[in-house]
Formats: sequence, structure tokens, C-alpha cells
Amino acid sequence: MVGPRRPQFVLFGSSIVQKSFGNGGWGAILADTYARKADIVMRGYGGWNSRNALQVLDQIFPKDAAVQPSLVITYFGGNDSMKPIPAELSSHVPLPEFIENMKKIATHLKSLSEKTRVIFLGVPPANDEMIIQFYGERAARSNEGGRIYSEATLKLCQELEVKAIDLWTIMQQKNDWLTTCFTDGVHLASEGSKIVAKEIMRALEEAEWEPSLYWKLMPSEFVGISPFDSEGNNGTIINSNM
Repeated sequence: MVGPRRPQFVLFGSSIVQKSFGNGGWGAILADTYARKADIVMRGYGGWNSRNALQVLDQIFPKDAAVQPSLVITYFGGNDSMKPIPAELSSHVPLPEFIENMKKIATHLKSLSEKTRVIFLGVPPANDEMIIQFYGERAARSNEGGRIYSEATLKLCQELEVKAIDLWTIMQQKNDWLTTCFTDGVHLASEGSKIVAKEIMRALEEAEWEPSLYWKLMPSEFVGISPFDSEGNNGTIINSNM
């Protein structure tokens, strides 16, 4: 049995997206939350920067596709913010080019359809000491570099009227963020992912979008077919005795 097409949420970005479906990842949290409400599709590519994304943007999000996503959550900037040396270990993109790349990405995504919504994730903070511990003194990532590219992302989103989440600031409000949010100083541990998922859900709840993409306000699929179904029209329990 095939019902009406469910909304599709696409997670598009570098390794923070690619790893988000792992144990406790924010992509997995969204997939669990939106079960029976939306399909969460991962398009994450480890090591990529905004320059790489532009090269395949039309292939991943063709404008002539029969069905367009309801939401695209986009993250680039961490790799772009890397120091330019050593060149063989860096995915650095100069800040002016990064801003222009992200502008092109946002413009393309917004043009997919009148109902396609876009959220950009700003660059999260980083634990510099942990980065050196895992990657050595020549490590190209830094918390300060992330701040600069995060602020550029937020400013651009404000100009383009695209929703953005300031992860760099929000995550550092957690008292123990340095020790709990990362696996290696850069990539997110489950505690870091919980923050990302929470802020995405907050953004979706606050957005004045029609139709709403907040999970509590979205219909569930095939409700009422089974008397043992655990979910009602508004997400309430019908019968929990399985």
C-alpha cells in the first residue's frame, strides 16, 4: 500500500552531515522524530567544502525534478575555514569565495519550488586542544577560524532571508561543551548532536511556514488502520498494549 507522498527533508553538507546518522547523531534524532511524518534523506560528504558543493549542486538538486524537497538543511564552512597551509591537508576556501559560494547555494535551493524551505547551520565551535591531540600541531582547524566563517554565514542568511542557526554561540553556552560535544575536537559526539537537533526543532517550531514542518503539527501516515497503532492524529497514544 502506498499513501500520499511524505514530505522530504534533505540534509546537505560535509562530514557533520555524513556522520549525523551514526549512533546518537542529529540526523538520526530527526529521522526518529519524523517517523511516519517525513523522509529524512542524507546527502553528506566528508571533507567537502562549499566549492565542492557547487560542482554538484544541480545534480543533487535538479530544478526540473518531479518532486522537490520540503526542507533542505545545509551545512558548509568548517572545512572552508581551515588554515590554507599545509595545502595537502586543507580544504580551505577564502572567505570572499565562501560567501559567494553559499549565496549561490542558497539561491539555488530557494528556487527549487515555492514550498521548499531552507535552513543553514552555522559552523559549530571546536576544541583546539582536542584537535591538536588527535591531529597534531599542524592541524588546520581552529575555533577562531570557525567563528569567522560562522559569522559570515549568519550575515549572509540575514541578507537573503534564509533561516540560520548560530551553533558557534549556542553550543558554547553549555558549561561542559569542551569535553562533551566532540569526538575529536571537530566532529560531534551525541551531546553535540542533541544540541543541533534541539535547535533545528526550535527553528521549525518558530517558523511561520505553511504548511508547518514542525513534527507535532504534521499529520502521521496511515493512522487508524490498526487498532494497535501507537499513534493518533495528533501524535497521542491510541493503544499501547502490543
